[in-house]
Amino acid sequence: MNLKIWLLTLLLIFLQLIAPLPTFATTESPLTVLEKIFTEELQPEWFTPTFLRQIPLPQIENIINNIEGTLGEIQEIQPDETNYRIIFERGTVPTKIKLNDNNQIELLLFLPPTLNSISLTEAIAKFRSFPGEVSFLVQKDNQVIAELNSNQSLAVGSAFKLAVLATLQQEIAAGKSNWDDVVKLQPEWKSLPSGLLQTWPDYTPLTLQTLATLMISISDNTATDSLIQILGKESIETISPRNQPFLTTREAFILKNPQNQQLLSRYRQGNITEKRQLLREISQASLPDVTLFNGNPVALDVEWFFSSQELCDLISSVAELPIMGINPGVVNPQNWQRVAFKGGSEPGVLNLTTWLESKEGNTYCVVATINDTAPIDEAGFVSIYSSAIAGLEETISHSSDK
Repeated sequence: MNLKIWLLTLLLIFLQLIAPLPTFATTESPLTVLEKIFTEELQPEWFTPTFLRQIPLPQIENIINNIEGTLGEIQEIQPDETNYRIIFERGTVPTKIKLNDNNQIELLLFLPPTLNSISLTEAIAKFRSFPGEVSFLVQKDNQVIAELNSNQSLAVGSAFKLAVLATLQQEIAAGKSNWDDVVKLQPEWKSLPSGLLQTWPDYTPLTLQTLATLMISISDNTATDSLIQILGKESIETISPRNQPFLTTREAFILKNPQNQQLLSRYRQGNITEKRQLLREISQASLPDVTLFNGNPVALDVEWFFSSQELCDLISSVAELPIMGINPGVVNPQNWQRVAFKGGSEPGVLNLTTWLESKEGNTYCVVATINDTAPIDEAGFVSIYSSAIAGLEETISHSSDK
């Protein structure tokens, strides 16, 4: 499933000056223009035409909404030498802006935010306030330093792909496979997005390294299903015996399709043997439209279930693989020696799993999962998680200064 968690978008556009008609009063300044961006409805005349050809107004609106959804309401804007610091309820965004001679925006850059830190105790209290079921775990050097329902098994979306990667790593360590082994992309392996392999030609040759990289870095579902078929479900089930039969994303999408209610009912009522037989029967079934899964939660029992403790164990086992650092998730990798991340989401499900190595050599694992039968406040959940990690960073920094 697609992980739909927010990361601040870097928006850097250097544009040539085009001489449009003046739209702002001559008293406009970059600071007042930034205030307008976050307090008024965006207007196209605030931007140069060339800017809007590069970044359309709806995309700018989406970026602003994502920032506010994650960091809360704007509090103030402070000049910072030649740039600005936009202070929100839950963090600060360093920002660069440049106006042309007509006071129109020709450059805008939102840098990664500095989040307000909270203690792990505060994080647990905030997570408790969420409806639904929540699990949270923080480990330092494999020892628990904070937890909330960390042994509870919850649906985790694409975070299950850590089990696929761990199985692949075991196969390679045992000499049964190699990273550079080449396989051909089979049409029956193709799934729905997230990802891009579903659009590639059938029988495209791909290495196991390529499949694993796409599975982790962009959560490619087709790459994932390819690896599940190559490795065999039973081998992955040895790592995750709770998830039997181990579903491919394609199978999950088909079972969740509202048009397949009879199949879903049979699957729910069947034992493991009957479920495996049903999955063989639907192997050639058509995939539904991906937009079916953009609304309310659908069949949350058709998922992959892990506890926070299990996810910490899994990500720790694969954290040193280079592909685990391609997508750092919600963490600023410059603050850490190494970062490994995998998350997952679908309506009603959100997981964030991060492994960190500090510059002092200590390792940390931070996992948060929420399940709910109603849509989740994803931005709020991610904000608490990010602020808890910011609190860890602050604690580590203070300790190293002593």
